[in-house]
Amino acid sequence: MISSIDDLEIGNAKLIAGVDEVGRGPLAGPVIASAVILDPKKKIDNLCDSKKLSSKMRFLISKNIKMNCIEWSVGRAEVNEIDELNILQASLLAMKRAVDKLKVKPELVVVDGQYTPNIDIKKIAIIRGDNFIPSISAASIIAKVERDEEMIALDKIYPNYGFSSHKGYPTKKHIESIEQLGVTVIHRRTFSPVKKIIDKSC
Repeated sequence: MISSIDDLEIGNAKLIAGVDEVGRGPLAGPVIASAVILDPKKKIDNLCDSKKLSSKMRFLISKNIKMNCIEWSVGRAEVNEIDELNILQASLLAMKRAVDKLKVKPELVVVDGQYTPNIDIKKIAIIRGDNFIPSISAASIIAKVERDEEMIALDKIYPNYGFSSHKGYPTKKHIESIEQLGVTVIHRRTFSPVKKIIDKSC
């Protein structure tokens, strides 16, 4: 079992990109992935699973990553793609887009989870990799900050749904707001709570 970066079978690979996504669970908004190539000469403190950090800490660490890494990028899959493909395939598509946008091409891609995107680069899937692979942790943090900022912006376009607080996740308040205000274009219509509300209104 892989438990650290030292356990990876990296061969001669020197440029390693960590990849992670955020937004598989929400009922609304895109799924966003990030790819990060860290600079081994520049240490970045407090890299860990983004969910273990406060929003303020994530923001500060994200800025630090962007300033000190070799390269970073963000990819996304939109709500219509999530509904058309399913959330797993849409997540992998967002990851592929993030890797494809890297201007510096990695020799190895390490991905959080069980699955890897369709890319022509050596790749390894690592379960819970965002807990102990620094480049995956960095990708997790950037993706989380990017998506949270987008949901805060969408809160201004779709007021009263509470997107700035729950970020689209299926909280009681969010589901109640959909029942009262209706389904928006940023809601994932194939997700069970949303689909049930749509079916009731038909």
